[in-house]
Amino acid sequence: MGRWRPPQAKSSPYITQEGYERLTEELKYLWKVKRPEVTQAVKEAAAQGDRSENAEYIYGKKQLREIDRRVRYLSKRLEHIKVVDRAPDDQSRIFFGAWVTLVDEEDQERRYRIVGADEIDPAKGYISIDAPLSRQLLKKQVGDEVIIERPEQNELWLEVLAIEY
Repeated sequence: MGRWRPPQAKSSPYITQEGYERLTEELKYLWKVKRPEVTQAVKEAAAQGDRSENAEYIYGKKQLREIDRRVRYLSKRLEHIKVVDRAPDDQSRIFFGAWVTLVDEEDQERRYRIVGADEIDPAKGYISIDAPLSRQLLKKQVGDEVIIERPEQNELWLEVLAIEY
């Protein structure tokens, strides 16, 4: 079994202002705080002698590779994303950044916010604009109905109750 993996589909380049600030803070933290700490720990572990059996040295080098990988990803990602920092002109329709309240057949309400791929957080109700639900909700208005096809389950019927920005 090889290590090759098919390339992932490109995610949309949009992000909210809060998401952008969170990513830039993570990049600053990794580059200015975490990487120097780990580099110092690796330097101290290397000074202890034999590196081939030095677990602290090996682990530190692995940590550095992971930090560098994340820094590269964030640097490239921040160059290409577009910050959406204002509400759309037509606030009666669902667009990026909207809080959407939905109700299903059993009168259970669900509330989601449509955000960028880097901001997904199910605990907060943040779903990606690339998600099937989001794609179906885009440009809908209050009162519109959406039917979601679910694998190995019946269809899910939802109605838009409210839209907030």
